Amino acid sequence: MSIPPIPDVSSSRPRLHWMDRARAFWQRVSEGRQIDDLWSQFTADARASYGFYGRDVDWEEIHKLPFWRQPLHVARQFFWALLMKMTPARRVLLLVAMVMLVFAGFKSDTNFEAFAAVLLLLLLSLELADKVTMKRDLEIAREIQTWLVPSRAPEVIGADIAFATRPQNSVAGDYYDAFYPNAEERERLLVVIADVAGKSVPAALLMATLQASLRTIAGENAALADLVARLNRYACAHSLNGLRFTTAVLGEYNPVSRRLVYVNAGHNAPILRRGNGAVETLEVGGLPLGIQSGETYETASLELKPGDALIFFTDGVVEAFNEEGKEFGNERWLSAIRNLPDWNAQETLNFLMKKVDDYVGATRQSDDITCLVFRSR
Repeated sequence: MSIPPIPDVSSSRPRLHWMDRARAFWQRVSEGRQIDDLWSQFTADARASYGFYGRDVDWEEIHKLPFWRQPLHVARQFFWALLMKMTPARRVLLLVAMVMLVFAGFKSDTNFEAFAAVLLLLLLSLELADKVTMKRDLEIAREIQTWLVPSRAPEVIGADIAFATRPQNSVAGDYYDAFYPNAEERERLLVVIADVAGKSVPAALLMATLQASLRTIAGENAALADLVARLNRYACAHSLNGLRFTTAVLGEYNPVSRRLVYVNAGHNAPILRRGNGAVETLEVGGLPLGIQSGETYETASLELKPGDALIFFTDGVVEAFNEEGKEFGNERWLSAIRNLPDWNAQETLNFLMKKVDDYVGATRQSDDITCLVFRSR
């Protein structure tokens, strides 16, 4: 009887080792994400970049051109839009690299191709260094901004609150809050949602000043109408002649009487869904903060009953769009609120935000999305 040969596994070890290294490299580069996730992220980034550079394209003039000339003019204007976002030195670097690539194509010179590739790699590294530095600064700013909004909702007799925000960038111009100006008495709960005109860092800085002013004035036990008027005067002094206005809804809730007194300063009207399914909107108030210093704001009041749900939100919710550019819209939002299950505030918030998420998918948004749910028990 012959003994079967013992397989030589030594030759397979280098191959297995190479595969392990390749797998580890891919895990590090992709962060363990699936191909579908990576493709979704790429398409979202590409769509956002197209919109960013497309703002500098004169589409009206291009549409006047013959169809066969339009692609060339679009490409040219996109190139100029990209070029003018760079510093003068980097513009020259990019142009030199592109000229060398064209020259290498005519001459079939690999030296020119290699040198052009080095220039493009250098340019990429410079742009990436700027982005990483800015991202780090924005992350620090985002961490500071989280200190200005509540990390958890305050306890309220006969009610509960939940909130969520999703900045369009690392920092946001949306603001929400729920706090007792007098923490010892707890007879007066202030609920606020606001949206500073603009995005990113400028809007976030104004949001911080709004938060500081609100907390200071509220601590003086000012009546709601007086509080809003004083906030408006301060906002007018720092709004660049109305260019940096703020829309807001401020409510004062009494847990004992269950009455809410509110002012709507040009903001998306919060929606009150009664326990019996009826829907009301909170529209009484005045102009956005920061437009007219002498503006007089009206107040209105209502009683919250067990089972009622009051939804505060910013325009980023209803203006959220899908990959086709179609907005979520007021009708879909109102329909979602009408069909709310009888849940607590956090479950209600999750239900509403899922409706928005399912609609927009992986599409990168152009505005902050913030929602606050006040649910009466």
